Amino acid sequence: MKIHLICSTLRKTKNFLKTYNSTKLDFTRKLLKWNRESNKRMMPWKGEKDPYKIWLSEIILQQTRVEQGWSYYEKFVNAFPTIHQLAKAPEKKIFKLWEGLGYYSRCRNLIDTAKKIVKDCGGKFPASYDEIKKLKGIGPYTAAAISSFAFDLPNAVVDGNVERVLARYFGVTTPVDTTAGKNFYHQLASALLDKKSPGIYNQAIMDFGAVICKPQNPQCTGCVQSKDCMAFKNKWVSLLPVKSKSIAKKTRWFYYFIIETNDGRLYIKKREGKDIWKNLYEFVLWENGQLMPQQQIPESDFVTQFFGKQKFSIAGISKIYKQQLTHQTIHGQFIHVLLKRPLSFSEKKEYLLVKKNKLHQYPFPKLITAHLQNPVQQLF
Repeated sequence: MKIHLICSTLRKTKNFLKTYNSTKLDFTRKLLKWNRESNKRMMPWKGEKDPYKIWLSEIILQQTRVEQGWSYYEKFVNAFPTIHQLAKAPEKKIFKLWEGLGYYSRCRNLIDTAKKIVKDCGGKFPASYDEIKKLKGIGPYTAAAISSFAFDLPNAVVDGNVERVLARYFGVTTPVDTTAGKNFYHQLASALLDKKSPGIYNQAIMDFGAVICKPQNPQCTGCVQSKDCMAFKNKWVSLLPVKSKSIAKKTRWFYYFIIETNDGRLYIKKREGKDIWKNLYEFVLWENGQLMPQQQIPESDFVTQFFGKQKFSIAGISKIYKQQLTHQTIHGQFIHVLLKRPLSFSEKKEYLLVKKNKLHQYPFPKLITAHLQNPVQQLF
């Protein structure tokens, strides 16, 4: 059945919020019963009441799978047991710990917020939804999670798992990625929330979406909600939730020159500006608009302009690496360059000369660490 047929069916309902009143209590009751008796999902932050640790887990899990975020959460808690320790830690150390997790603006927000809470609040986390939401890097979902888990405040969380559960159960076709959709799902989630145990309810519905009402291959057979689930009854499961936008992705080609001096030092610099990977380190970069044949790289305009009359030799060129980001695909290749004497170009002040055995102290993008861990290269 196509989406427009579902929409046509639901248009017959004059007031959606009245139609679910008869089932919302059943939904909440069954969800909490499932949580008590059948929810076996384990995570180190479940049941946590320390707002600092809850905040830490939520920031790490933004745009990140639980399986990947788990080890990062444990590393951060071990390295920085309190927000005071996080706030006073060197930024390079924090970014190094975050290395490989991606979406590095989260790490920058983590640092800024920790410093603000220590400076302005004496290290005590704000205890109200509105004050929490004012903090950098915290939106409605994260504020609701922290306020409900740490302070038992009746604020409903609405993430992708929650939207999917509600869209399927109630047959909602309002696109989740529109203003109208966001407002509607927030109202619906708030109406279903168990005000007496908001933290338990919020965790339960997120877990339910993650292990039962999954994006692919949901466990509809035997699901405690299937009897009243609109999507299950009408075979709409694969069609819901609805999204209206398709974001165009771009492809970028990064050519990294690993320039090594005769005493074994390498040139690196910190990425600045508003592009990806801000505050991480990289080698000398040439971004080209397309794939370059290996034989043409040493003869490119970039190499000619960058090295000038400086003598160098190319020891090898790596295979092509790939890193998929949300809105773009990065292809990277590494060119190992040997120098007899350090570079003399005027921009060298932007670069650090670092010994090979010290590279591990600096945070690099995943694309670069993949090559450093297995630097296979070949002569062309």
